[in-house]
Amino acid sequence: MKWIAGALIALGCAATPLAIPQDLGDSRKEDDAFLLLRDSVRRDDATKSEFYAARLTNYAIPSYVDYYRLKSHFRDASTSEILDFLKRYEGQAIVDRLRNDWLLELGRKRDWALFDQQLPLFVLNDDLQVKCYALLSRLAKGENVAAEARALLVAPANYGDGCSALIASLAQTGQFTPEDLWAQVRLAGETNATGPARRTIMLLNGSDKQVAQAIDTPALVLAKGAGTSRVDHEVFLIALGRAARTSVKLSVLALQKALPRLTPQEQAIGWANIALPASYVLADDTSDYWRRANGAPLSIDQHQWRTRYALREGNWKNVRDYIAAMPAQLRQDPTWVYWQARTSVALAGGSMTPEAQFLYQSIAAREDYYGLLAAEELGRTVTIPAAGAPVTQAEIAAVAASPGFQRALKFFDLRLRFEGTREWNWELRRMSDRELIAAAEFARQNHILDRMVYTSERTRALADYTHRYPAPHDDIMQNTTRTLGLDRAWVYGLIRQESRFIMTAQSSAGASGLMQVMPSTGRWVANKIGLTNFVQEMLTDVRTNILLGANYMNMVLGSMDGSQVLATAAYNAGPGRLRSWRGALTKPMDSTIFIESIPYLETRTYVKNVMTNATYYAALFEGHPQSLKSRLGTVTPKGYSAQEQQQTTFSSR
Repeated sequence: MKWIAGALIALGCAATPLAIPQDLGDSRKEDDAFLLLRDSVRRDDATKSEFYAARLTNYAIPSYVDYYRLKSHFRDASTSEILDFLKRYEGQAIVDRLRNDWLLELGRKRDWALFDQQLPLFVLNDDLQVKCYALLSRLAKGENVAAEARALLVAPANYGDGCSALIASLAQTGQFTPEDLWAQVRLAGETNATGPARRTIMLLNGSDKQVAQAIDTPALVLAKGAGTSRVDHEVFLIALGRAARTSVKLSVLALQKALPRLTPQEQAIGWANIALPASYVLADDTSDYWRRANGAPLSIDQHQWRTRYALREGNWKNVRDYIAAMPAQLRQDPTWVYWQARTSVALAGGSMTPEAQFLYQSIAAREDYYGLLAAEELGRTVTIPAAGAPVTQAEIAAVAASPGFQRALKFFDLRLRFEGTREWNWELRRMSDRELIAAAEFARQNHILDRMVYTSERTRALADYTHRYPAPHDDIMQNTTRTLGLDRAWVYGLIRQESRFIMTAQSSAGASGLMQVMPSTGRWVANKIGLTNFVQEMLTDVRTNILLGANYMNMVLGSMDGSQVLATAAYNAGPGRLRSWRGALTKPMDSTIFIESIPYLETRTYVKNVMTNATYYAALFEGHPQSLKSRLGTVTPKGYSAQEQQQTTFSSR
């Protein structure tokens, strides 16, 4: 019962066995029954669900017992039964969860009266299908929701019944034109969402089997040619983009052969569909493909990758034009606000312009990657603000007394991290800065460092950066990094991104511990450093995990000629991919441009976050301002000498 002990310590009480009001063995039996209840509901086994729920009449978290009991027969539950649960546990996170479930069921049944009544009470309102049902409800009342639907419907893989029904209804009412529907089919093809593509093309009297073949086996479609009808052409264009992920050349040859049969806009769409995967692999002639795509209706990814490729080429005029052509919502993203500003400066010969200054200032208060870069362009480097007055035991005790936090600790003790995180985050919604700092300290005292970091990041005027950027196990880390000559701030920056300091973290691929070391990597590194007794279970030991992870970082750093940017990307995506991406360089490149054009979203985000983290850690450890730009530096081709880099830098001034 570590959660009770942690709460008592925070309250200033002695954490003794006498403070636990029930037999420890009985408590464990109830915990086991609760876990079995949860699993039974997930397996849709109503009989077992009721059996285990009946054994939990006095369980520590009654709202979840009742939630799972209700979920076991949810589709048959009466409205009064659901409303009774919502009233009984009003204010708890689980109520919002159940309301989310109910809204999905009401939407499925098209019970718009109850749906509309409950929707304003859904606090988080973070479910895509619920949002689609909300538009569908308004559409049923005759409202025009087409513009909102276009902005919402950008991730076909997540559509489900709600969004698919919305698209069908928009088509039936004429609010979505055939061009809107074809845009959805193309987007589904681009994102490998076969199901949504099949459903949408049938609204256009097309063959669902034909479009599925274009997505799943595109070479067969290309071999048949472009055909004669609009449907044939569109399916062919989708197949071009899918096939280009395997062979850009094959798709180019197929498109060139089909050009006489295609309209000018269809030709442009074909080139855009090829240009996107060509950009990922930096294929020859990619810029020409984007040039030929001029006039095509582009997806969000196509807009961004056209711009990223122009950045790599240093074609600032095209960058300016391509950002201007983006949808307004995308153009206002901090990523493209920053690059608009950089473009304005570049086109002015390197001088700060009023436009650039305005754009930088609009994002410079952010504490993320683009915020730091923008602030630095305005002359402000990274400093750590002084912490305010320490929180008192009374403030921590008030947090510890929160039933929501107690539920969270109970869930963390059961290793139900999803439920624990939901409960914890729910409690933070209306907290002041002082309360958030107290909650972060309470998380620290209970060794839930990921929630400490998350909670600290939510403060506005006040902040404790030792909560935001913790350095646990620093005695081990200092000894390891000193021996290797490794930058401790960089290692902590990577850990913060990898595991958020959850020692038991394990990825779906099997990476373990603070530094998320793969078993095969751990074995390889152990062999390299002479750790002869290594077994996979050692990856959950803090000392071994740091030893192996830091040594691996050091090895990768050496193979990347000391570039933290390249080594960070290699740690996430693998050294082989980095050798390929680096092999495309013919001269040094500004690291911000290299990072922006990393093909994988996960790796691109990862590198930005790790390097930002490292800059904050360096400011904490060293006690003086730090430059993110200097840390990023430039990336160079393999074997590019320092003298060559200096000559290139001098000649470019």
